[in-house]
Amino acid sequence: MPVAQLPMPLTPPPGRFALCTRRQWLALTLGAGAANALALPARALQFPRDHGSHPDLHTEWWYLTGHVQAEGRLWGFQVTFFRSRVDATQGMQSAFAARQLLFAHAALTDIHGQRLHHDQRIARAGFGVAQASESDTAVKLRDWSLARTALPDGTQRAAPGSAGQSPITSGSRYLARVEGDGFGLDLRCDTAQPPLLQGRQGLSRKGPEAAQASYYYSQPQLAVSGAIVLNGRRMVIESSTTDNGTNRAWLDHEWSDALMHPDAVGWDWIGMNLYDGSALTAFRLRRADGSTLWTGGSFRPARQQTQVFADNTVVFAAQRHWSSPLSGARYPVQWLVTTPAGQFGVRALLDDQELDSSSSTGAIYWEGLSELRNGAGEAVGRGYLEMTGYKKPLRL
Repeated sequence: MPVAQLPMPLTPPPGRFALCTRRQWLALTLGAGAANALALPARALQFPRDHGSHPDLHTEWWYLTGHVQAEGRLWGFQVTFFRSRVDATQGMQSAFAARQLLFAHAALTDIHGQRLHHDQRIARAGFGVAQASESDTAVKLRDWSLARTALPDGTQRAAPGSAGQSPITSGSRYLARVEGDGFGLDLRCDTAQPPLLQGRQGLSRKGPEAAQASYYYSQPQLAVSGAIVLNGRRMVIESSTTDNGTNRAWLDHEWSDALMHPDAVGWDWIGMNLYDGSALTAFRLRRADGSTLWTGGSFRPARQQTQVFADNTVVFAAQRHWSSPLSGARYPVQWLVTTPAGQFGVRALLDDQELDSSSSTGAIYWEGLSELRNGAGEAVGRGYLEMTGYKKPLRL
C-alpha cells in the first residue's frame, strides 16, 4: 500500500504497521510521482550537509546495523529511519498536510537466546513529533532518534589496518536511542575511517536504466559503545582490550527518486566489517526465475583505495537454505559470494531472522547478523545480510 494511502491516524497502535526494509521501502513508497524519474546527476557529496535530509527527493533512509558484546554474549542490532516525500500534498497550505512521512524500525538479535526482537514507528513530519534535519543527520520519531555530531577533539582513532587511508577531516559520532517493545538501544557509534562513497563517487546504479540510481555512502567500521536493554535489564556494551573487530557498526545513508526495475522481484545484499579494517558491500537484484538482473558493491581494503564493482562482476551462489515455519518462505542463509576482490562465504548467525509485514505492506523478508569467511574458511568479519522477494515478488 503506497504511503500516501496509509490510514489515519499516523500514530498507530503497536503492531499496526509492520517493518519494511530500506530497499523494500523504495519499491513501496515512490508511486506514480516518480514513474518518470530522471537520471540523477553526478555531483560531489558535501558534508556535513549531505549527512542530512534531502526532502526534494522521494525516498531516503539512514540504516545502522552492527554487533556488540554484552554480558559475555553476542548481540546484533538494527536501527533504520525512512523519509518519504508525498507528491500529492506538496501544494497544500495546511500545516497538517503530510508532505513528508517518517518511518522507523529497530531490531535486536539475541544470538544466545536464538530470538529476534523488533518494533516500529510511523508519523507525519512536523509538530515536534517527527523531523529530519536538512543540515545534518538528526532524525527523530517520537521517542526514537538518530543524530550525528562531530567527534570531540582527541577521540578520533583509526580502525585496525587503516594506515595509509586518506585522513578524516571531521570524524562523526552517531547517537541512536530506541525504546522498543521489550527491548531498547542506547548506542554511541564513532567513525574510524572516512565515508565510503558507493558507486561512482557516491552515485550508485541500481538497475539497467540510468534513472535507477541513488546517492549512497556508507560509514563502515563504526566503534560502538553504550548499552542494550532486554526485558527491562540494561546491559553495558563491554569494551575490548584489543581492537579485534568487537563492537562494530555500519551505517548506510541513501536517497533517490528511482524505482526498482519492473523485472526485479527482490534482492540480496551484504554490508560487512572485516576484522582487519576492510569494508565489503555486495548486492544483486533478482528476476522471477532467480537469475541476476543487476549487481554492484565495493571493497575498501584496510590500506588501499576503494574498489568499485561493476554490473555482472558479483555472483551470489546459495549454499544452504532455511524454511520459515511461519511464512513457508525458503531463504538461502549461507552464501558463496564471488566479487572482483575475492570470494567470501556468508553465514547467518541465526537462521530465524525473518520479518513478516503481511498484515500491512504485504512483504515478508529476511535481514540479520551474519558471519563473513575467506576462501580458506576463516572467519574474517561480521555484518548484515538482507534478502527480499523469496515469499512472493515485490510489486508496486
